[in-house]
Amino acid sequence: MSDSTFAFDEQLPRVPLPTLEESCTRFLHWCAPLLTPDEYAATEAAVEDLLRPDSPARVLHADLERFDNTPGVGSWLDEFWPSRYLGRRDRIALNANFFFLFRDDTALASSTSADQSERAAALIAATVNYKLRLDKEEIPPAIQRGTRLNMAQNKFLFSETRIPGAPQDTVRVPYSDEWPGPSDARHIVVFYRGNMFRMDVIGPNGVPHTPGDLADGLRAVMKAGARRAATNVSPGHLTTLARADWAPVYAALRPANAAAFDTIETALFCLCLEDFAPRDTLHACDQLLHGDSGNRWFDKSVSFIVFADGEAGINVEHCGLDGTTILSFVDTLLEAPVTDHAEQSGAQPQGLPAIEPVEFTLGPESKTEIASAAASFAQYAADNATTTVSFDFGTNRAKRLGISPDAFAQLSYQLAHRRSKGLNGATYESIATRQYRNGRTEAMRVITQEMLDFVAAMEDPAVDRDRKLVALRTAAEAHVRRAQECQRGEAPEQHLWELQWIQRRRGEQLGATAPMPFYDSPGWTITRDDYLSTSSAPSVNIQYFGFGSTSPKCIGIAYVLLPDRWNLYLATPKHVAQQMHDFADQLRGAVAELAELLTV
Repeated sequence: MSDSTFAFDEQLPRVPLPTLEESCTRFLHWCAPLLTPDEYAATEAAVEDLLRPDSPARVLHADLERFDNTPGVGSWLDEFWPSRYLGRRDRIALNANFFFLFRDDTALASSTSADQSERAAALIAATVNYKLRLDKEEIPPAIQRGTRLNMAQNKFLFSETRIPGAPQDTVRVPYSDEWPGPSDARHIVVFYRGNMFRMDVIGPNGVPHTPGDLADGLRAVMKAGARRAATNVSPGHLTTLARADWAPVYAALRPANAAAFDTIETALFCLCLEDFAPRDTLHACDQLLHGDSGNRWFDKSVSFIVFADGEAGINVEHCGLDGTTILSFVDTLLEAPVTDHAEQSGAQPQGLPAIEPVEFTLGPESKTEIASAAASFAQYAADNATTTVSFDFGTNRAKRLGISPDAFAQLSYQLAHRRSKGLNGATYESIATRQYRNGRTEAMRVITQEMLDFVAAMEDPAVDRDRKLVALRTAAEAHVRRAQECQRGEAPEQHLWELQWIQRRRGEQLGATAPMPFYDSPGWTITRDDYLSTSSAPSVNIQYFGFGSTSPKCIGIAYVLLPDRWNLYLATPKHVAQQMHDFADQLRGAVAELAELLTV
């Protein structure tokens, strides 16, 4: 059928591959506002070196062009994303995985009582319905502002599991050479009090269980797992280890635990049931971000978390899935009553679903490693400071004021950052590029000269209101132009970064091993050393979105900007927590001040 899920993916335009000259010229322009004259001169010299005719970068770029033209390759970034996500050697728990906290008044939630088992069963039923529709390619292709978006990431929603390895992780996933077509798994893994259970959500004849059967199954799981597992026998803790440390532990554990690992890795998704209700919204967000790691499997692409009061959210492993894909997935689940999902999937009463514990054979050394991982991650999470900020201000108000909502948000962040820390530092913003084949995101750098001029004008008592307003609107327009560059595939950073990755991957066979001073230049290092790391997730079904900080001085800013509200989750290392709280206070003032300035 013409509107089947993946029908248009191969027809989408390819991500444009800039020339080396284009990316270098653009990069110099992008980094200039953050550099002193001496730093800029040093970066300019490094760029000239990168562009010389016999530079290794020329060979590496030629190889990238070759790769881009290889049959079967969808994008020149097809090797970049695995390197970026699977190549990281630190923890992914809290550092890379992200979360969404669902609203508790959605159609799905409102169609059940607040009972934990009922809410969780409704999520399972809705998700199984989505999975079966996806298998038949009946999920409509996403469209944004009239443009079709790439749907390839939807193939990673079910049964995808990240596998620790060296020198890089791998992924066990359907729709692959090893596992052709959609997942044939019929089970999920349910966690409760550090105990793991396999639960079939689709019966032996391929018919989904009803929400009632599923709720009974979850009650049976909670009864069987009523005694909290000892910390040192909950292997989920191991998924919090740095990948370099998890890889040898996994390799040692797997031979004696192949069946248990297979159950987890092939499961459609994880469901983590908590035995408490969050104290408040911030507590709920923090638990979705990290929680009790014995009650998680952070390597699983999708883990739903349901609290004792029925409040719920999702934790997502990032290697194959970006926020926009998860949002459209979650919207589909939450926007219909559970009865609609069950009817659409053809769910039938079949009695209690098949349930069995997932058990590991663990020796003394493995138990010690698990306990050590648990303690280390608990401390790591405790060293992460977070807060939430919320405004009645939303996209409707921004548009009435004649300004791009995202530009308004980013201008507010920069003004608040200057006022709280006395400086403007490198700021990252994720820009979705799913309008391209295999498109994911682009790295936008928010600091433009116009942004600095705006902040300076706002901070100068000698500048009158009219000139402040001009500076504000000029910076907002520059921000929109920069975002549009990214949407056109013209941002320089990932291109230049991929050349560095290619040298690591196959520089030797290409004869391109000579050092490239550009990657030690002030422009490259300063521009990418984030003070603020920002990303937005617009969905009316989401209360909060969040992720951890990306560096010792960085504030992670995850924001949900909706027609009538704007919710932010901030994260930073605990030792600089006061800076984050100062930033939050200044942000409240900045938003009010900019809104007033725009009100004529």
